[in-house]
Amino acid sequence: MDLMAMMGKMKETQQKIEDTKKRLETVLIDEQSADGLFKVTITANNTFKNITVDNALLEDKEQLEDYIVTIINKAIEKATRVNQTELDAVAKVDMPMIPGMEDMFK
Repeated sequence: MDLMAMMGKMKETQQKIEDTKKRLETVLIDEQSADGLFKVTITANNTFKNITVDNALLEDKEQLEDYIVTIINKAIEKATRVNQTELDAVAKVDMPMIPGMEDMFK
């Protein structure tokens, strides 16, 4: 593959990555506590869309704080996995193989 073709392919791949990032803004990740008292919805780009707190949690500040940390971290972890999987898929499929850099995409 000549240099100009490779540069064109890299530009095309970058556009696909940007398009994927925009699409991931519409992919929603829901996470909730086991008892359903605390729920969050975030995008695959880690933008929070909704948080729901049951009134029962308002009586126990410490429990509410624990729920917030635990459930938000779980949601972020899920969103990050989805995001990374999608972006990796675009990069691996569309990136031209540059001699000596093959191992970067395994």
